[in-house]
This record gives sequence, C-alpha cells and structure tokens, in this order.
Amino acid sequence: MDLSKYKEPKPKYLKRIIWYVVNRTIFYCIPGIPFRYMRNLILRAFGAKIPLNTLVYSSCKIWAPWNLEIGKNSCVGPNTELYNKAAIIIGDNSVVSQGTKLYTASHDITDMKHPLIMYPIHIGDKSWIAADCFVGPGVTVGEGAVAGARAVVFKDVAPWTVVGGNPAKFIKNREIKG
Repeated sequence: MDLSKYKEPKPKYLKRIIWYVVNRTIFYCIPGIPFRYMRNLILRAFGAKIPLNTLVYSSCKIWAPWNLEIGKNSCVGPNTELYNKAAIIIGDNSVVSQGTKLYTASHDITDMKHPLIMYPIHIGDKSWIAADCFVGPGVTVGEGAVAGARAVVFKDVAPWTVVGGNPAKFIKNREIKG
C-alpha cells in the first residue's frame, strides 16, 4: 500500500482550526443543562441548524458544526463524537446517548490510494441511539427506531424497530405503550 500520493480535500481549513479551538475550550467549559442555550448559539454561529431547546452536552466533540442539523427537543449526550465531514441530521425528540460515535466518513478499501469517502447520516424523529453505539457512513435510522447499547450500525435501521449487536441486527419491533 502506497500512501505517498494520498490527498484529502481541505476545504474550510481555517474555519476548522477556529472551531477546533472553540470546541475544546469555550464550548467545553460552558457547564450543564442551564447553559445549553449558549452552546447552541455557538453552534449556530458556526453554521449548525439547531433550535435553542435542544441539548448538546459540552463534552460532545463535533468535527464540523456547519454539517450538523438537530431537531427540536433532541439530546446529544456526553462524550459523543460527531465526525461529520458529510451531514448529520438528527430529527425531533431523538436521543444520541453518551459515548456514541457517528462517523460520516471512511476510506475506500477498493482503491489502493484509500481515498476518503463521505456519506450523510440521518437519525429519524423519536429515535434513540443508546450508549456507546457506533453509526457508520450513509446510515439512516428510521423514525422511532432504537439501536441498543454498544450496537455497531452499518446498515439502515427500519422505522419502529430495535437493533443491537456487532454488527447490529434486528431484535424486535418497537411498540409504544399508552
């Protein structure tokens, strides 16, 4: 494998550097739930489409807020990683739990130069990505779906289903009581 000719596009390079510093200092230091509005305003300043009532924990690491869209009343938990070289879209009333990693980019293993490939991730309304999950590039998690704790999701998840495991497999249909 010869990586001497590997190139990665570097758009918005200066913006990335400024965001990295802000994300690891100011954003990270804004404490708790009461100050979520300040964090959301910072995300908006960097291009995120996010309502003020959404909760993004300060320990969340976001690669590119300009590629992030989060719906109303949603939560992105502590110690999550959003590697969003392509868009990450999270619907209304959804939860991405602690330690979860959403990665929109990988490398093409069929090409000896291993170029970067990017595909968006869509998390539907009323969905729950439980603790320590990994969601790979191009995945769509349907409305009301659940990915159980530590699931590794590389394929789309049908609406109102529960998946789990590595790789994630169908467990059951999700039924809401009352």
